[in-house]
Amino acid sequence: MVTDRFVEVMALISAWILPLLIMSIPVWAFYKKVPLYDTFIKGAREGVGVGLRIIPYLVAILVAIGMFRASGAMELLAEFASPVLNLIGMPADILPLAIVRPMSGSGALGIMSEIANQYGGDSYMARLAAVMTGSSETTLYVIAVYFGSVGVTKVRHALAAGLIADLAAILASLFISRIAFL
Repeated sequence: MVTDRFVEVMALISAWILPLLIMSIPVWAFYKKVPLYDTFIKGAREGVGVGLRIIPYLVAILVAIGMFRASGAMELLAEFASPVLNLIGMPADILPLAIVRPMSGSGALGIMSEIANQYGGDSYMARLAAVMTGSSETTLYVIAVYFGSVGVTKVRHALAAGLIADLAAILASLFISRIAFL
């Protein structure tokens, strides 16, 4: 059982951890004699260049996600896969989230919001969607953005490793949510 003192200490740590981390950066830069402002400006300049280089990759992936959802293919796939989903304990309404999450964080957030609105914020479905979203990564987005920003065209094993990690995260979120929320 969590004591009130523990909750108070964690609340205090939560309130101060981020400001302390942010303040420690300039202090550490001063200690190491790093020209903080010049370094910041150089990083910001490079960031703008990276942003301009990745825009085509972002547009392509967002258009692909939009086409997939608008075509009705997502709902058709969920209906077709429901017998297999029942075997692993995944509700069919969660499948669109599991499919979109590796492609788009904002798309997954939209689906998670739809689930929370449909079933209620404290429902098992909403909690499962939140755990699934928090445990998985936007693998295809990350590969498109990061590999595209440095000009890598052959992703080799990164795609397979990322998608396997996403599958493991989805299965783990089903297992953990079943234990924690049912």
